[in-house]
Amino acid sequence: MSILVNHDTRALVQGITGSAGGFHAKQCLAYGTKIVAGVTPGRGGETFEAVGPKGEKILVPVFDTVADAVKQEGANTSLIFVPPPAAALAIVEAGEAGCALVVCITEGIPVLDMLRVRRWLEAQKKTRLIGPNCPGVITPGQCKLGIMPGHIHQVGRVGVVSKSGTLTYEAVGQLSAMNIGQSSCVGIGGDPVAGVDFIDVLSLFNDDPDTDGVVMIGEIGGAAEIKAAEWIKAHMKKPVAAFIAGAAAPPGKRMGHAGAIISGGKGTAKEKTEALLAAGVAVAKTPAEMASTLAPLLKK
Repeated sequence: MSILVNHDTRALVQGITGSAGGFHAKQCLAYGTKIVAGVTPGRGGETFEAVGPKGEKILVPVFDTVADAVKQEGANTSLIFVPPPAAALAIVEAGEAGCALVVCITEGIPVLDMLRVRRWLEAQKKTRLIGPNCPGVITPGQCKLGIMPGHIHQVGRVGVVSKSGTLTYEAVGQLSAMNIGQSSCVGIGGDPVAGVDFIDVLSLFNDDPDTDGVVMIGEIGGAAEIKAAEWIKAHMKKPVAAFIAGAAAPPGKRMGHAGAIISGGKGTAKEKTEALLAAGVAVAKTPAEMASTLAPLLKK
């Protein structure tokens, strides 16, 4: 099994004719992901050409709307590479067209736009959003939806959930180097207003019979990691290793993610580390120790 995406995922790419959308759509198709449609308003009727995992030529039809793509090609998931001013509307369009999962890679969406999206998500409860400003999600060997390098992943039984794209790749690289494969890896992004959070993903991993342990990567700012620690202590049945980025950041220092800001003395790495340790989570002291911190727990 896996979480969120697998062999049966039928994805469309919003913004497939753009430079970023086109480049990463080709990478996803080469990995073996079933991208069945692209969406760019005004470009309906065109085709997007790519190469599949066996070198075969693939022609992906392009539609003007997500509704048309879902109706004609049976897409159930959307991968979004739409510029920031229109990305929030793209998320809503995908959900209203029937996509149960929306993965938004776009960085820089206005916070007010995402507040409206968040209210819409909470009201309709049918669409699950990953991101925005995230690397996406991958189930190794089955489906890659995002910008992560597919070759570093290995099929296995460890889940990864992270706010940081780069640290996700680092954790995966370490795990694969130790011959510890991954069940699924989810980059939730670090924006202050987003879709799924740590608890949502941890719950999915907790219920997945083919996930034996989890690497969780957080960062300074906000309280998401502390809430996750409370949930882990109360519900998690599998070992979790964590790393909190930003321990050396001065108070008030922004680390690149909009949500990674310490305010009022709250959300420090020390506070989050203490909460996780109290919940029984093994916390790596440096990013170089993420995989080696989890490995002994898997043996137990």
